[in-house]
Amino acid sequence: MLTVTSVNVNGLRAAAKKGFVAWLGDTSADVLCLQEVRAEPGQLPDEVREPDGWHVVHAPAATKGRAGVSLYTRRVPDAVRIGFGSAEFDGSGRYAEVDLPGVTVASLYLPSGEVGTERQEEKDRFMGAFLPYLKGLRERAAADGREVLVCGDWNIAHREADLKNWKSNRKNSGFLPEEREWIGRVLDAGDGGYVDVVRALHPEVEGPYSWWSYRGRAFDNDSGWRIDYQFATPRLAERALKAYVERAASHELRWSDHAPVTVTYGVGV
Repeated sequence: MLTVTSVNVNGLRAAAKKGFVAWLGDTSADVLCLQEVRAEPGQLPDEVREPDGWHVVHAPAATKGRAGVSLYTRRVPDAVRIGFGSAEFDGSGRYAEVDLPGVTVASLYLPSGEVGTERQEEKDRFMGAFLPYLKGLRERAAADGREVLVCGDWNIAHREADLKNWKSNRKNSGFLPEEREWIGRVLDAGDGGYVDVVRALHPEVEGPYSWWSYRGRAFDNDSGWRIDYQFATPRLAERALKAYVERAASHELRWSDHAPVTVTYGVGV
């Protein structure tokens, strides 16, 4: 079995103080993909920077205090790559991948946007550069008899079932028609060629949501968004056995505004 968990930690130093360390000690995951770490490795406590039993890759952003992704693996990766060959984004702490036997696993933090601002333009540029990379990664892996799993905070809800208040968000970043179309391209067999693993296992449900605003009572009302995905190559997706969101039992027990998304695959590494 291969169990993979992905979660936006909303600042790893803060999460470590709120319960992440205890969660890490209890998890049965073989691979952990983190996003929005927002710290240099030297700023992290030892039990988070290099926890016992884990091999860790940290990819902080060149701009301090922003973005940052990490990968924790139970076994030593065969190879590590930071970035995806983009002069603009390779130092932004938004993408890292590791090779394990038979599978490449990546942690992605796609930029969030804001309509009518440079942030949205940055998001659009990232998407434009990233899709060709995803296609090439899948093709290279297929040629080598490998699978690919790209986990992370994609900052886009693909379908109406992926956010509670979709009607009021149709003109907001994260649910724009062009963003949703782009996710569709990532998942199109004739284009990106990936599979949304959680949706494939839970085709008819609302959510399961993975992010809830800290404002108001969004968490208590389950007024959330599903923007944290595990996108896999088709053969790996077919081996997915179970998928679930590790939603905290109550608002005060949350250590991030996101919840871990966990999938178990019927493969070994």
